[in-house]
Amino acid sequence: MSFRNILFGLVVLLKTASLAVAGTLSNPIMFVTQFPISADFATIGSTFANHQGTIGKVGRGGDLYIRYSDGTVRNLTREAGYGNTGFQGDNSIAVRDPTVHWSGTKALFSMVIGAPQLFEQKSYYWQMYEITGFAQGQTIAITKIANQPVDYNNITPLYASDDQIIFTSDLPRSKNRFNYPQKDEYESTATNTGLWKLNPQTGEYHLLQHSPSGSFSPFIDSSGRLIFTRWDHLQRDQQASPFNVIDAFNYVSEPSDASTPTLNSVLEVFPEPRAEETDLLAGTNLEGHSINHFFPWQLNQDGTEEETLNHVGRHEFHDYFNRSINDDNQIVEFIPAANRPNQSVARNLFQLHEDPLQQGRFVAVDAPEFATHSGGQLLAFKLAVGDRPDLVTVDYLTHPETRNPLDDNATPSADNIGFSRDPVVLSSGAILASHTTEVRGNGNQGTRANPNPRYDYRLKTFTMHSSGYLRPEGNLVSLATTSISYYDPDVLVTYSGPLWELQAVEVIARTVPPTTSSVLPAPESQIFASENVDVTEFKNYLTARNLAVIVMRDVTTREALDRQQPFNLKVANQAHQTIGSAGQIYELSHMQFFQGDQVRGSGGTANPDAGQRVIAQYLHDEAALASNIPFNNAPNGAVEVYPDGSVALFVPASRAMAWQSLAADTTPVVRERYWISFQPGEIRACGGCHGVNNLDQAGNPANTQEAMAFRALLQHWKTNLDVIFVHGFE
Repeated sequence: MSFRNILFGLVVLLKTASLAVAGTLSNPIMFVTQFPISADFATIGSTFANHQGTIGKVGRGGDLYIRYSDGTVRNLTREAGYGNTGFQGDNSIAVRDPTVHWSGTKALFSMVIGAPQLFEQKSYYWQMYEITGFAQGQTIAITKIANQPVDYNNITPLYASDDQIIFTSDLPRSKNRFNYPQKDEYESTATNTGLWKLNPQTGEYHLLQHSPSGSFSPFIDSSGRLIFTRWDHLQRDQQASPFNVIDAFNYVSEPSDASTPTLNSVLEVFPEPRAEETDLLAGTNLEGHSINHFFPWQLNQDGTEEETLNHVGRHEFHDYFNRSINDDNQIVEFIPAANRPNQSVARNLFQLHEDPLQQGRFVAVDAPEFATHSGGQLLAFKLAVGDRPDLVTVDYLTHPETRNPLDDNATPSADNIGFSRDPVVLSSGAILASHTTEVRGNGNQGTRANPNPRYDYRLKTFTMHSSGYLRPEGNLVSLATTSISYYDPDVLVTYSGPLWELQAVEVIARTVPPTTSSVLPAPESQIFASENVDVTEFKNYLTARNLAVIVMRDVTTREALDRQQPFNLKVANQAHQTIGSAGQIYELSHMQFFQGDQVRGSGGTANPDAGQRVIAQYLHDEAALASNIPFNNAPNGAVEVYPDGSVALFVPASRAMAWQSLAADTTPVVRERYWISFQPGEIRACGGCHGVNNLDQAGNPANTQEAMAFRALLQHWKTNLDVIFVHGFE
């Protein structure tokens, strides 16, 4: 072994010193078993579109279990009268996503009930349940959560700090069945719509975060942040480019019923074309844009302040992405510098879990999109509240070879232990994860009627090996193999063998994290005070109209590392500018906003498929347009950049938004790469367009000026809108 490898091993051992020897399991472990579906596209084990309860997507026969510290195991759902062995009929179940309450005395999970008879086409939906009485010697009770959305898939439930329930669902953002299902931005496959929050007592549920391609595995960390993995895929529809139209079309507006008019058009206005759309790129300076990854995101528990975790991004985790334009030598492809703090690439981050022994340290899985049932390489990184994202480092807990599957005939190295998923660090420091020794891609080595899946995920404890990487030590439980059959629905599926063991959680009482919410920053607070505007009254106006306000203090500022889009920026016809280096200067006159509308249909206009894909449309929300300052000759959905570089406007809440800056001739300059949604009443302020992690392109800290644009917006509101609102002329 080289000196470098020895040193690396010592570093890893030191960093994982808090991880005790596996086998120290002093608390009960709750987990689920699932039928091992062999396919890995939009099925229960997939990285995305794993939310559907239909029989072809998730088999039946699994259960919710608990393993006590003395090693005894208890089948909780079976004790409560749910599920059965053998043939899976009306009482059959599948279960997923257990989450333990802060008290350690109750837990949430999702369950789908029932299976079809031969040739019977039926819809089945995941619903949320609560379980109590699972301590040794107690009697199990399972209760369906009241007032949740019916006939929709409600999964990944968790307790908020206020004991309300946060979950993901495929309930449309509009709550309109005609918009079901929302389809993702990649394969136009049904997806969940984001994170929702339910008050079981009042029955109120509302959207915390709108996600055009889906959000996954939410949890609340010890500091109170709602953390989740989100699929970031803000690019044009690869299923329906102008030169690859397969029964795709646009609706005139977001459909509310079957009578909504349709257009035989697949026009898109944002972002720029993909690299494959060469005819659209011809004659431009554009490189073509694609983005496709799964990053960690955070929200306050009231749904405000959505952003990547600590504002971490591709510059910190990735090893390459392209520039936006090709006629400026200062705009370059991204390749990490030799001195970047993080030299360990992370491409996707799934199934995050916080280390209970180190606040803000997260264990995750870096897995490919397909072929491993969400299994991959275990890694860890630290981003506690206040940690600088540009200083983040990634620790590889299992060998990098455990990220991607090998060809069928390839020979794995000694470090390739197979794939892991659902990692959890226990309070003892032990690491537990679901693991398979398989190193190839997924597959069915049997038939549809008699499946023999390659993958056999089992719960195992892990210990540090002398190689400097974790290895599985032993199985957590020894469950008997099972014999299951069900109709799929035109084929009788018969399987004998082990079920997957997934999603382990430790049953332990924990300190309730603080309830986080947005706090109005000082610059904006000072403007409210100097303009004598009551903040509560203003927020009530926003909430009543389902609006939020965006304040960008200086859109000429950019994160110092971002040299993939123009960064020498100047306000058009004004002196104000922020310059990163000598070279071409780009003038900005407007900021143009887009709302994510579910208007891309499929299947043809004569007999369209159910549901629609979200695409970007110029801001047209009536309440926002009626409230914003009317700028003369502004491009569609655009507002002016003020002389100090600031921008402010009303935007629709509970809907994904994106934006771009424009030159005076309306040419886009800097484009947003992520969707962002806002809560009703939210006032969201940032220093610039691509927020500063530490310093901007000119070496300055994040901007904290009192934005001229926001002052003008408040003055406009006082003069034109406040009188109507206060006197009740709604």
